[in-house]
Amino acid sequence: MVTPLFPLTISGGVVKRRGTTLLGPIDLTFEATGLTMVIGPNGSGKTTLLKSLHGIERLSAGTVTWAAAPEEARARQAYVFQTPTMLRRSVRDNLAYPLRLIGMDKATIAARCTLWAERIGLGTALERSAPRLSGGERQKLAVARALIRDPDVLFLDEPCANLDGRATFEIEEMLRSALARGTRIIMTSHSTGQMRRLARDVIFLLNGQVHEAGPAAALLTTPETPALQAFLNGDIVQ
Repeated sequence: MVTPLFPLTISGGVVKRRGTTLLGPIDLTFEATGLTMVIGPNGSGKTTLLKSLHGIERLSAGTVTWAAAPEEARARQAYVFQTPTMLRRSVRDNLAYPLRLIGMDKATIAARCTLWAERIGLGTALERSAPRLSGGERQKLAVARALIRDPDVLFLDEPCANLDGRATFEIEEMLRSALARGTRIIMTSHSTGQMRRLARDVIFLLNGQVHEAGPAAALLTTPETPALQAFLNGDIVQ
């Protein structure tokens, strides 16, 4: 029987660099389903929080705790950076890479690569060089590469930043499909529209701390603080 990963808890989480506090103290608990969207102005600590939860940012204080053992938790999650890094190889090789890491057989890898390339509209581009794809194609490939091994948890840092409406729609459709398959998603975004379309709950960070958190419907329609109201209005928040 597979050990449950959730709840995921960060307790007293603090990240400091060169004496400056970038995040914290943070106390949050994440349950097993849905999409949590982390919002806030630039420099509020969104990316630092995601990296801390994923384990690629070391906490200066506090703990991140999964229900499963740390090694198992790491093996069952994936992370997509705002600017994805492409292997200097083909679309096929980029999709195959995470499957080779877990020892999947060649026939299954080939079938999955073909399936996912078709899902993201690159079915006829499997041999194209991934770094030469358009920005939207590279981002779709990065999300597909993260989802291809069916992670339990997916962390996404501004996956639709600087993308046009079509690419944004296609990535959101990928995320809806992942949610329907049971993948837990924690992501950052600046788009109020995207929050309304996707988020089950929202965390609003300001100056490295949780300023408001709760169900998306409530926070987006009746924010409790002037800072969140201003942010949702598109005003500059410091």
